[in-house]
Amino acid sequence: MNEPMTSETYDPKTTTLLSFSDAVPGFVEGSDTPRAYLERCIETVAALEPAIRAFVTLNLDGAREAADASTARYRAGRALSPLDGMPVGIKDVHETADMPMQVGSPVFEGWSSGWDGACVFALRQAGAAIVGKTVTTEFAFATPGPTRNPWDGARTPGGSSSGSGAAIGARMLPAATGSQVRGSILRPAAYCGAYTLKASYGAINALGGFPSAPSLVHVGFITGTLADMWIASHCVSRIAGGDPGHPSLAGPATLPRPGKPARLIRLETAGWAATTEATRAAFEAWLGTLSDAGIEIAGRADDPEIEAYERDLVTLREVIALILTYEGRWPLAMYAERAWDKLSQRVQDRVTAGRELTPEDYAAALEWCIGFRARHQAFSGRADGFVTLNQVDPAPVGMAVGDMVYGEPSSVLGCPALNLPLLSVGGMPLGVQLMGWFREDARIVATAHWLVHAVRGIAAPG
Repeated sequence: MNEPMTSETYDPKTTTLLSFSDAVPGFVEGSDTPRAYLERCIETVAALEPAIRAFVTLNLDGAREAADASTARYRAGRALSPLDGMPVGIKDVHETADMPMQVGSPVFEGWSSGWDGACVFALRQAGAAIVGKTVTTEFAFATPGPTRNPWDGARTPGGSSSGSGAAIGARMLPAATGSQVRGSILRPAAYCGAYTLKASYGAINALGGFPSAPSLVHVGFITGTLADMWIASHCVSRIAGGDPGHPSLAGPATLPRPGKPARLIRLETAGWAATTEATRAAFEAWLGTLSDAGIEIAGRADDPEIEAYERDLVTLREVIALILTYEGRWPLAMYAERAWDKLSQRVQDRVTAGRELTPEDYAAALEWCIGFRARHQAFSGRADGFVTLNQVDPAPVGMAVGDMVYGEPSSVLGCPALNLPLLSVGGMPLGVQLMGWFREDARIVATAHWLVHAVRGIAAPG
């Protein structure tokens, strides 16, 4: 088994991944160009892709053409957006006019609609250079793809945004798209040492791709820096709009200024029991540094309402499983009728389980979610956010995509959640999760900005 990047271990204080926003001043002044930046990315892809296998399809000619057009615009002083010239990977659940969308399944082998999904269209409008389609799991939840973790090739990069997480962690690209219904943006970012914002539900248009559980699916970006994470999310949200009935991301076009939190609520969630002792210890030690910095950390032992919320997080596991199974009845049942033998056992099992659910089961689950979201919102005036983990352990050995337990709450809540790659265990990345409140993305990103400065030992601006 190949083991790329074994000479480097992950250190959250010193490890840096690619930044696009830091390169833009060079494009403006003429000391660098988007084409040259892209070629550096392509060199890394050529060197590491045989081992990491982050991509299912590459379109380097198309990316070069886009980068050349971007270079000409910068020379003329007419950049289209803050993303003009950014090399981007597209998770293979989004439609692309120039590449197939195969969603990790032989059912879709070679299939293309000939159109761009909403986020892809917005990226092209912004001037981004789309490098290729990144590997996902079967129908974004089942059989893993071939992608390896860039920090240890014997380990998984997570799923279902497997290729996107690995491409960023390997410094192949500064940004790639992801999608999530349980933890499929947050966990790959955590395993691969990258940043991500799973924005508020509906803030980034998810139309034009594989129809995963519609009431839970979120689109987001996995990136090498916090600045690129926010800028990409904000720009695409403004161009493509949100999902129907939802507004675009609110807030500044640039990374929100750091905001030191006064009080954070720490959550164990249903994942704490499965979390390894080393991971628990790293998290507890980090919380201690926050307390030393004057931030109040409140937990289940401090407040009966937090304890009740923690109990909700255990119930939530059953609720989310029911919702995604019910909402997946179409199209999975349709695929089963036409191509049963092309579906893995896990997909077949979900088809069978979906047939057994009733509209009343689904209605009860939705009612529970309404109540849970209200209980979550009630904490808004009592803290600056929630803090927990994004993984029960560092990326496990093997290709199983890992436990999604820490990613589930924010999907049901529809609230913004981030991965901050601020810790490590055994030389592997360990992600801290921040959760905020629905449509208050900029507020929790400002908190994240302060925490990143604090961990990396850099004085926060202002």
